Amino acid sequence: MIPVFRGCFPFGSDLNVSALRSSLFSSSKLLILASATMMSGLVPSTAFAQKTVAAKPPVSPEMLAVHSKAKRPVATTPATTPATTSVAATSPGFNSEQGFGGTARQSPGPGCNLFPAPASTGAAVGLSYFGPPPSTVNPSLVGPVQLLNSGTVDALNGTITLPLYKGTVKGKTVWYILTDVSDQGIANELGLNFSAKLGFAENAARTGTLDANGNIVFDAGTVDFSPQRNIVPGPAGQEFPPKSFAPGEIGDKNYSPFVTITNAGNVVYNAPMIAYNVDASEINFPNGNVDYSKVHDAVAAIDTVNMTVTLNLVNGFSFGRPVWYISMDSSIPLAAAIEHNTYAPLMASLLLGHDDSAFSPIERIFIATNGPEAGSCNNPLRQGLSADLADGFRPNNVLGGIPTIALDYSPAWDANLYEWTQDAINQGYRGQLREEFQILTFVQDGLLTGPGGAPFGSAGFSINCPIVQRLD
Repeated sequence: MIPVFRGCFPFGSDLNVSALRSSLFSSSKLLILASATMMSGLVPSTAFAQKTVAAKPPVSPEMLAVHSKAKRPVATTPATTPATTSVAATSPGFNSEQGFGGTARQSPGPGCNLFPAPASTGAAVGLSYFGPPPSTVNPSLVGPVQLLNSGTVDALNGTITLPLYKGTVKGKTVWYILTDVSDQGIANELGLNFSAKLGFAENAARTGTLDANGNIVFDAGTVDFSPQRNIVPGPAGQEFPPKSFAPGEIGDKNYSPFVTITNAGNVVYNAPMIAYNVDASEINFPNGNVDYSKVHDAVAAIDTVNMTVTLNLVNGFSFGRPVWYISMDSSIPLAAAIEHNTYAPLMASLLLGHDDSAFSPIERIFIATNGPEAGSCNNPLRQGLSADLADGFRPNNVLGGIPTIALDYSPAWDANLYEWTQDAINQGYRGQLREEFQILTFVQDGLLTGPGGAPFGSAGFSINCPIVQRLD
């Protein structure tokens, strides 16, 4: 672990992918997960491409009926576009302002807006000539594909509107969302992401029970949303690591977004907290202009009458394909400050550095520290934490496996930071990387290392980033 992380928390406890690497990826993932397959078998899925290995036996029909009480109508996009409180890159103080920062569709520049061009671009026929994307037949083919289906994606504004839940912890109100679950049947019923790996995250999960209305009664874990987020970047061109930082929302020692439901089959949900110990009237911002001293920084709008919350989406890549996800929690303060999300201390209990080994709860996310940043969002190769801290837009991280691409998705991402070597930069090799095995090959070839020249691997912290949509 590099020094800037060591001081935060103890070490814890272009778009085409070559056919060869795709083959190696598919075969290696299947071999790695073979032990879990032998123990629990394959759970049927609605689509062949989404067939995944179950971490645990499916819940019984009786238990599924209990979880079905948590089902809510699919949340719809607000009638009016939520107003934002700040715009990255237009204010000199964007690194100390509260809220989300630069949004996924806010910048027209190719370095910050990854939304694909229409198929009609450069063709001799109009867009109406083109039929539905192949993903409507097979979700593993060219998209787009929405993966988190309990809400509605607004592609114009780069947001998703999800059902808002109201639970309790020690008698106090908890406002939260559901994004992922460790059981395939429940995922299908509630429109959530299925993650077999999430079933192995129990040591980093709170416990709770489902009440008669399908709301969670949490046993512990709270979040203070009132702190002021602040980051002071390093010098120009070397903004990461920052000189100082402070997250804008801080969980207590028992807080994790993950929760094991002890009265309904010990299923594990991803249930990030949106607000805590506030009345509905205090956080009702259906048109935006949110008070971020009371709610999560990812919130674009929240409607406590219709029980929905609209969240800003983050740009990224998975095996060469642009994706959108939401960033909700981090296991160390520095990551929470950079990610505009919640510091969740209990997440530090996740076993890191063992991606795809038997019983692993995590998948890898690859984060550049010193990627291209000159030109900001106008630079189509823009990427990395220094770029993020310089212009306020997200770093275009690379995710490992997601549904429809791989079998091993987890919303708990083990951060693997990489740094371009000075020799690679001097020779003009530095660019934007978009897929896992491209990065691993460049590490093998000596073009990339860990931060500060350290060996490449886990940086010792994790981020809770539920996948929302594959853009192509």
